Amino acid sequence: MKKINYGLTFFLAIAIFTLSAVSQKIQKESEVTNANVVNNKKIEWGIKRNNNHEQPDVGSENKKILDENGGFCLGNKEEKSVYLTFDEGYEAGYTEKILDVLKENDVKATFFITAHYVNSQPDLVKRMINEGHIVGNHTVNHKSMPEISEEALTKEIMELHQVIYEKFGYEMKYLRPPKGEFSERTLKQTNQLGYKTIMWSFAYEDWDENKQPEEENAKNKILNNLHNGEIMLLHGNSKTNTNILDYIIKETKNMGYEFKPITSLN
Repeated sequence: MKKINYGLTFFLAIAIFTLSAVSQKIQKESEVTNANVVNNKKIEWGIKRNNNHEQPDVGSENKKILDENGGFCLGNKEEKSVYLTFDEGYEAGYTEKILDVLKENDVKATFFITAHYVNSQPDLVKRMINEGHIVGNHTVNHKSMPEISEEALTKEIMELHQVIYEKFGYEMKYLRPPKGEFSERTLKQTNQLGYKTIMWSFAYEDWDENKQPEEENAKNKILNNLHNGEIMLLHGNSKTNTNILDYIIKETKNMGYEFKPITSLN
């Protein structure tokens, strides 16, 4: 009869038990870690326009992610409200006239600016603030947010935030992602930094100064696509936008829409 080494058997049993416990611990930690990993898949914002002044299709999953992180792309579909916003990466000589038209029509807009804009045009930024417009954060260098690290993204947002606060005593609260690109990770980080992300439900090809849309076509495109709760994106470097803005505002009001500031979004 073969002699059993009870000491060795006991040792192996303990080793197997320990390895099993460690394996289970590692698995549980992995599950927790994986549960906490936030998706950084890049979302390139886009919309599908609808007819008859209906709200556009912005993509149910993209809107869900935006909603869950305190962002907005549309207002109330039951209210004939329009939220006018401008993206201002740099000054092309039109913003002064834009501000004049807004003042004449008693409309408040939101201007999303970069660090270059505030550094080169502090007087215009001051005027925006003094005349009751909202100045929003378009980041320091206009980089795609999902493509940079969390640390770099914090700098892109908060360095501009600090500059605006130091220069004007104004605290920004709204952010528009450069290039319309974001991810679940960047939305969560933006929200944690105290910002609400503002996308849009209307935009058109107006940003290329060397390829400006024809004015009558631009008027028709903008007015034919008005819808309840619209967040309208226009670029401030557009000569066409500047020339037709007064007409657009007046016709929008004539169609029964009210211009509201994004502070009233809920």
